[in-house]
Amino acid sequence: MARDEPSVSGGQPLITPQLLVQAYVQGVFPMADGPEAEDIFWVDPRLRGVLPLTGFRISRSLRRRIRAEPFEITIDRDFDGVVAGCAARDETWINATIAELYTELHVAGVAHSIEVREDGALVGGVYGVALGGAFFGESMFSHRADASKIALAYLVDRLRHDGYTLFDTQFLTDHLARLGAIEIPRDAYRAQLDRALVGAARFDASAEIPSPDQLLQRMTHMS
Repeated sequence: MARDEPSVSGGQPLITPQLLVQAYVQGVFPMADGPEAEDIFWVDPRLRGVLPLTGFRISRSLRRRIRAEPFEITIDRDFDGVVAGCAARDETWINATIAELYTELHVAGVAHSIEVREDGALVGGVYGVALGGAFFGESMFSHRADASKIALAYLVDRLRHDGYTLFDTQFLTDHLARLGAIEIPRDAYRAQLDRALVGAARFDASAEIPSPDQLLQRMTHMS
């Protein structure tokens, strides 16, 4: 994990939403050392995690879980709630400044969330940043079994439907690897990023949410 000099000092943020967008364009993203940390540092991984949009894997158990319709899926209904859910863990890189910056990007129509609800309560979700034909996944959380996986499945479907070509997951975890994510070298990532940024994709938060059967049929026919 590579760091530059901190971009926040003494509680006074020097980073703006516009600078954050430019950082993504350059292939870097911000993190903090914890929820109470004041400093933010830039990260430029040597190996980058990406999830090929034609390679999302749905296990038999996840397929059964989706078909059972245990959750309600929404888009951009509670962005702040998803960010808060992602930050509410023992170890987090999301501090107050980062949360505020992404909220500003959401208000500007640049950051989006998929929410997973059970009996009206938010129990899982994922959020990220959309630029050109690239989507930069930031974080996800789950308070129920498979809630984050289901959020990711609906996000992949939305990105495919809306014409995105790159889904950046930043790092590769075992969890993401089981879902089809891979690692690629920094140079290969930046080449993909450059191609994606000139794409004409548009994240359509108002689009109809597919039914579980529709979602699974689309995933089955990925190519």
